[in-house]
Amino acid sequence: MGTRGHTSNLTTGTLTTGTSTRGTLTSGLAAAVAAVIALAAPASAAQRADEPPAATPAAETSPVGWAGQGGGTTGGGTAPTTVSSASALKTALSSGPAAVIRVSGTISCSGMLKVTSNKTVIGNAGATIAGCGFNVASASNVIIRNLTFRDWDDDGINVQYSTRVWIDHNSFSNGYDGAVDIKRASDYVTVSWNKFSSHDKTMLLGHSDDNGSEDRGHLRVTYHHNWFNGTNQRHPRVRFGNPVHVYNNYYASIGSYGVASTKEAGVLVEGNYFENTKDPYHRGEGSSPAANLVARNNHFVNSGTGDAGGSVAGIPYSYPLDAPSSVKSIVTGGAGAGRISI
Repeated sequence: MGTRGHTSNLTTGTLTTGTSTRGTLTSGLAAAVAAVIALAAPASAAQRADEPPAATPAAETSPVGWAGQGGGTTGGGTAPTTVSSASALKTALSSGPAAVIRVSGTISCSGMLKVTSNKTVIGNAGATIAGCGFNVASASNVIIRNLTFRDWDDDGINVQYSTRVWIDHNSFSNGYDGAVDIKRASDYVTVSWNKFSSHDKTMLLGHSDDNGSEDRGHLRVTYHHNWFNGTNQRHPRVRFGNPVHVYNNYYASIGSYGVASTKEAGVLVEGNYFENTKDPYHRGEGSSPAANLVARNNHFVNSGTGDAGGSVAGIPYSYPLDAPSSVKSIVTGGAGAGRISI
């Protein structure tokens, strides 16, 4: 795993960081020292075939980033209820009291299932939501973890008018619209350690250029350690949110583009690994005007260099940052459903 250390708050403006170099040791003793150093150093961008994969990171017990702000996100606090049918899941998600809901097996459904406040939704091994999605609407303090979402007919997870939401260690594929869309004045959200594959419109943040009256001062979201595996666009596409923090994600063979900052947004793109991604990040998208994007310490393999400019508000929280060259092995070793025991 990469070296994790607390990163200080971002100073507004475009930042550049120098690259350090290490001398070559040639004597027998020096070579032995070099071997020890190599064992302690972060993994290289191209891991040797005979090297074991990175160890799966331990599951976080609380969210890093924006979902830890505003009072924090703890979810439901009662004894868990296990559901294995669409009707039981719908009832449990929409109930009034705080609850821990465990999902078992494959649940086939359609449309959007409403999720109310103070809910923790956890998938048991292999738990799958097939055909529908979750609508976290006018809610607060919601956690969704360890679920596989596929073939949804609207959004995989939609968050609107909601605060303090943590979406962690889920897998998303083959849906109709957004996999994880966040909009309409939502705030204090972290999207972490998820895997996205076989999908087009991955993550929208802010649904309209005309919604500034609701969205200004909100839409603060952290995206970290997500695996974008051959998806096409919106990783994320951002309006108004500032600062939005995109760090330590792995972008693999992205079709159209990685990150877009538009319409008054401020996005920090930091410590990510871009591989076979022609357009890793840019400002402006479609009819939406260019906004602010600061990029620092990203790692590029057979990828473009991106378009950055402007300034971004400071990040108010501390966070552990992995070495960019190690992000591929770390994220592929830990992202998605079925990678944690909770």
